[in-house]
Amino acid sequence: MNIKSILVSQPEPKTEKNPFSDLAERFNLKVDFRSFIHVEGVDPQDFRQQRVNLSNYTAVIFTSRMAIDHYFRIAKETRFTVPDEMKYFCVSEAVAYYLQNYVVYRKRKIFHGKQTFQDLMQLVVKHKSEKFLVPCSDIQRKNIPNELEKHQVDFQNAILYKTVCSDLSDLEDVKYDILVFYSPSGIQSLIKNFPKFKQNGTKIAAFGPTTAQAAEKAGLRIDIKAPLPGIPSMTMAIENFIKVDNKRS
Repeated sequence: MNIKSILVSQPEPKTEKNPFSDLAERFNLKVDFRSFIHVEGVDPQDFRQQRVNLSNYTAVIFTSRMAIDHYFRIAKETRFTVPDEMKYFCVSEAVAYYLQNYVVYRKRKIFHGKQTFQDLMQLVVKHKSEKFLVPCSDIQRKNIPNELEKHQVDFQNAILYKTVCSDLSDLEDVKYDILVFYSPSGIQSLIKNFPKFKQNGTKIAAFGPTTAQAAEKAGLRIDIKAPLPGIPSMTMAIENFIKVDNKRS
């Protein structure tokens, strides 16, 4: 079959020129974007059921901008005044700078890693006397609490936002040659929205091992995988697949 249409289960990139637009131009493809999942904040009532007292913590670990937004949102909604002496540990410099939307940026109370949580841990262990709060989603990556526990850091997770399946009912009668997934949540949303989904000739593209595992667990056939040795991106993997597919046709 000749590939003519692709649905990417993510929001459309903000820039017109992106790897998928280049792919569309080169192979004359229709590429659509649609977020299969979205994030909703936990309301104060659900937050209180976690029995997390914000005033008990002297430092906060932020792994994303979204974690920052929801920490200060829940603080406001529960009428907690964040103390000026609170220390912040951010996974990257970009996340640290985003904090300026909420606090005055001071180097003595804001610390950041280079990009990964392992980088940040080097700073966290130097401040083990602090009591850390970790704002997170309901699908927090296990490596974060595992690393903190391994280094005997005094911490508490606080689920402040949840990943929710989006309503995709308008796509029921729309067919695409390739469906592209970047997370297990995207796969779960597909199955929840379309429990009778039959893959037939539709190609499934999965990015990352956990996404691939979720697809296989759901009984889907994976036709395109990324990253692979020499194929670091999803668009490169799709391009290779299309070239091989065109030779067969």
